[in-house]
Amino acid sequence: MSQYSKIALAVATVLVISTPVSAETQVDDSHIERITVSASRMDKPVSSIPNMVTVIDQEQLQQQLAVSNDLSTIIGNLAPGFSPSRQKMSSTGETLRGRKPLIMIDGVPQSNPLRDGGRSGKTIDPAMIERIEIIHGANAMHGMGAQGGIINYITKKAEGETEHRITLEASAPTDGGSDGIGFATTYSFAAAGDSTDVLGSISYRNEGIYYDAKGNPIGMDTTQGESADSQSANGFIKVGKDFDESRLQFMASHYQIKNNGDWMTVNGDKDNGIPTGAEKSPQPWEAANNTVTTASLDYSHQDIFGQQMNIQAFSQNFKALYGGGCWASFYNPEFEGSDQVTPCGTGDNGETLYYEQSQNHSNKLGLKVSFLNRNLFDSNVKLAYGVDVFRDTTKQDLYVTGYEWVPESRYDNIAGYAQADYNITSKLTVSGGLRYEHAKLVVDDYKTLWGSGYVDVKGGSPDFSKTLGNLGLNYQLNKQWRLYTNFSQGFSMPDIGRVLRDGNNFINNPSIDDNLSITPIVTDNYDIGFDYSGGDWLIKAAYFVSHSDFGSRLQRNDDGIYEVKREENQIRGIEASATWYVTDQDDLGVNMAFTEGKYDSNKDGTLDTDLDGSNISPNRINLYWARMFDNDMSLRLQANMFLSRDFKDKDNAVTASFHGYTTFDASLAIPLSYGQVNLAVQNLTNTDYFTYYSQTVGNDSRYFKGRGRLVTVSYSVAF
Repeated sequence: MSQYSKIALAVATVLVISTPVSAETQVDDSHIERITVSASRMDKPVSSIPNMVTVIDQEQLQQQLAVSNDLSTIIGNLAPGFSPSRQKMSSTGETLRGRKPLIMIDGVPQSNPLRDGGRSGKTIDPAMIERIEIIHGANAMHGMGAQGGIINYITKKAEGETEHRITLEASAPTDGGSDGIGFATTYSFAAAGDSTDVLGSISYRNEGIYYDAKGNPIGMDTTQGESADSQSANGFIKVGKDFDESRLQFMASHYQIKNNGDWMTVNGDKDNGIPTGAEKSPQPWEAANNTVTTASLDYSHQDIFGQQMNIQAFSQNFKALYGGGCWASFYNPEFEGSDQVTPCGTGDNGETLYYEQSQNHSNKLGLKVSFLNRNLFDSNVKLAYGVDVFRDTTKQDLYVTGYEWVPESRYDNIAGYAQADYNITSKLTVSGGLRYEHAKLVVDDYKTLWGSGYVDVKGGSPDFSKTLGNLGLNYQLNKQWRLYTNFSQGFSMPDIGRVLRDGNNFINNPSIDDNLSITPIVTDNYDIGFDYSGGDWLIKAAYFVSHSDFGSRLQRNDDGIYEVKREENQIRGIEASATWYVTDQDDLGVNMAFTEGKYDSNKDGTLDTDLDGSNISPNRINLYWARMFDNDMSLRLQANMFLSRDFKDKDNAVTASFHGYTTFDASLAIPLSYGQVNLAVQNLTNTDYFTYYSQTVGNDSRYFKGRGRLVTVSYSVAF
């Protein structure tokens, strides 16, 4: 039996990821039942979903935000199947169960699967979020993109009397200069009357330079994107109107984050353990930034022929500018001698090189129409059904010359779905559903870059049709024990942009219509698990397998640019947690995840090579103690343990190693007669470490250390 199998067997008998529950609630079934998961498309309570589900509520979110404003870090702390944060503007390599999740805001997709530039984690300020719903494992509930699962940010809504709220925050490293100081402020207004509610909010955040545990500036990722030395702002509004049996709601969010461009990268030496550093020097290009506008209009009616109806129309406008460089890949003889470009060096073949950078544009439009019948023909069947219509138009062009690196690609999709629950007995429920996807990809004729072969590619409009299914069983053995198992399929496209811009994919077949590299990805996901809630314990555990016959994997070439590789792959693992409510005021908890992934490197039908750190997360254990004092002060201490591992090829040779590390965080909330103060320390023991991504797939220019000890103080007041 392998070491992994021994761990799996031991952990599966006792533990798994659960919806975190605060000490005040203890194991309260009625409270848990009130937490419905809207991302399920059936507004189902957590306890009736035959999947691994994590719900991060407002209290937990505020505890984590006191320590870090990085949503990737927060999700990883409470749902350890998620990869460690890059601590950058870029989220490339951040996965859920080893695959890319579909990120949404109130059901509006934020992920950009046609050209995944790794920026979908930076589309909203966390101050706008009420809770986070996470459904683990590939599924097709919301269509394309949820290979690893769904992360749905549910935004705040006005409730109760008129309220103004102001939050002020400041942070500083204990080892480092004054340029590491950051600050943030948020103002919100909320009012709810008999039938109308409105919430508006605006936030501004200024991040200082990041310092490691030794007081040295952490290297800047000036190309993919850097959140250190940056400014961000978010404007948000949500307005709702209730009628007799219906509701109309509008939501809009405009978010921008921009690096200041005042620091440059100093290459390290990965082979000799020298980290990538940074020096204060203006970047000779436009600094990396994100600009995202999300809007939705929702209408719901509680009784349309005895059914609940929900309609959502949405849009998202996404623009991401990447930093520049002196690139051989972007050389083009058409621009020789042009005033439009700035020379910066000479290539290996004597060609003149230029400063250049790229920019992604993605526009999404969608319509979701769904109906929910809670008792179909008095048959004890709960049925949700509907149709989704979606269009994604994406391109990536060079910022200086305007040359299209990725031609404009339009993805049109229409899908009908039906999802049913049937109570076979009072204890046994079967869930099942089908989703029929019909999609078309439209690309005009184009030419790849000079550095990518200057290949003339004939455009086309290939279409794809696929029926995806899911089937689950939920058995409530008694009041304390629940068992479940589930099979679900997810549907996505490979990173079309990476495929289209790589001329090697079209040398032998310069046509879009019959190129296998753009064939959709179908992922099969299997779960089996249980939860126990009784006495002072809440314990949950699940084992999963995620398999794709023709998967998609990122591999970096010699120029540092990632390419898409299509092979069979499989990921399996355990996600686990247990909470012990020691007293009415104290709880202790553990969350853990153990995963392994392999792919078929030579396409001989054998999964022979480990997936690397950009495709799979490390094994990790999160421990915490939460204390609620009699005076309503609250304390949380948490430990984040990342375990060492080696990555091996088909010959069992080690290709990369990760040396694990442990960090500790602490946060204290102090209520005052007027407002509340939060004191928090991230990396309490000032652990000196290299990040997971840097160790496993980084190079000399991306061999980054993690942040050292950071102290944050915030004050919030409502009036």
